[in-house]
Amino acid sequence: MPFDSRRRRGFGFAGDAAFPALKARVIARTGHHYYADKDALLFDRLVKRFRALNLADCSAYLDHLDGAGGREEWTALEAEITIGETFFFRYAEQFVALRERILPALIEARGDGRTLRIWSAGCSTGAEPYSVAILLHELLGADLADWDIAIVGTDISAAALATARAGEFGRWALRTMPAEDRTRWFQPIAAKSGATREGGYRLRAKFREMVRFERGNLMGLIDGSLPATFAGFDLILCRNVLIYFSADHVIGMMRGFADRLRQGGWLLIGHAEPNPTFDAWLTPMALPGTAAYRRKDEPLLGDDPQRRPAWNDAFIFTEVQTVPTLADAETTPPSIAAAAHITIPEITPKPRVSSPVDLLPQIRALADAGETGEAWRLLVEALKADPTVAALRYYEALLARDLGREAEAERAFRGALFLDRDFAMAHLHLGLLLSKQGRRAPAIRALDNALRLAQGLPPDEALPEGDGVTAGELTATVRLAFGKLGRGAP
Repeated sequence: MPFDSRRRRGFGFAGDAAFPALKARVIARTGHHYYADKDALLFDRLVKRFRALNLADCSAYLDHLDGAGGREEWTALEAEITIGETFFFRYAEQFVALRERILPALIEARGDGRTLRIWSAGCSTGAEPYSVAILLHELLGADLADWDIAIVGTDISAAALATARAGEFGRWALRTMPAEDRTRWFQPIAAKSGATREGGYRLRAKFREMVRFERGNLMGLIDGSLPATFAGFDLILCRNVLIYFSADHVIGMMRGFADRLRQGGWLLIGHAEPNPTFDAWLTPMALPGTAAYRRKDEPLLGDDPQRRPAWNDAFIFTEVQTVPTLADAETTPPSIAAAAHITIPEITPKPRVSSPVDLLPQIRALADAGETGEAWRLLVEALKADPTVAALRYYEALLARDLGREAEAERAFRGALFLDRDFAMAHLHLGLLLSKQGRRAPAIRALDNALRLAQGLPPDEALPEGDGVTAGELTATVRLAFGKLGRGAP
């Protein structure tokens, strides 16, 4: 978890001697750099597989992976370590952008050939590509029969893809959907033996038939293993998947996505995932609440260079409110506007933050649930309300570090210390970060500061924002860090 107690205390995972080797193999095979500094979270997920196979430890599990059943077990493990929570029309602002700007523009631009190719990368159980299928069905209406539309969803989890192909979902996956839309798009199904007594819903065949699913890892964008057929897309959606990978892998993947877009194609990613580096291959587009890009090769339908987004330090898009809608877009055919009666969950204005510190528990909860992008957005909202709260800067640093953005993490730790120079936990984590980067002298200075503050307190006194860490525990952690840096503790 991004904020699990061991990570906040500064202690690494200590246990099974074979764990480092197993962790290295998992990251190398899946590319999930997300787990590089989340030993406790990864181990918790591995233990579930140990129990399922009645294995004692990491060593036995490594032997199993190398044995006859290894291929099948890798499939099960990849499903286990991937966070797959999703629901229909998730991220309402994105689907407003798809309905009112992106898909109408693509339909207009592709009107001559009447073909659309769409890829949902990291589709989990299929709610995202199926939501796009519903949108296209509603936008095109009777004209859909004249179009050749191919929507493909890919995911590393075979279990998630099996659910996606069945097209059967529980009430939770439809939780933002109005009852009338649920009736139009789904058929109720009885509860299966051992399942929830409430039963569920099956997506109607006309929508299921628009989407196919394939198993795949986005590392294929880098190593060349992605099939040649994965090219020429008009729209690629890859939301909150890039957070799993290292910064270098993400850059390679974004270059790969750009290469696989047709002229005029769009790419949507998660709120916390944009990076100015991507501008080398893609043009960022200003759409409220949506991290959107288009191919860089030429100006496209409806583009306005004045509506390009601005970057802030957190790589979050500024919400520009001058995006044309179906009601005023002159390039949108009347037939499309008339057909677009789909109901997207209402986007209600966010309440004004009365006390930004009160958002910290919610930020922690979102991050622990894997909702990294939403946690980041809420944190940015709190910082906008009051950028002088040292605790917010501290959690900005923790979250940036967990996203692999070490430069932003260092800047935020230093920001927290500028606001509160006696913030012992910020000194500690800054020192550990600098130590990890091999920057010995500044690491020692930061750790010295943490030690000085801790030694001025009773050993059993809990430290602010330490999640129960005492001054004595911090002292022990600093002494251990000094040992790794080759310096005796003062």
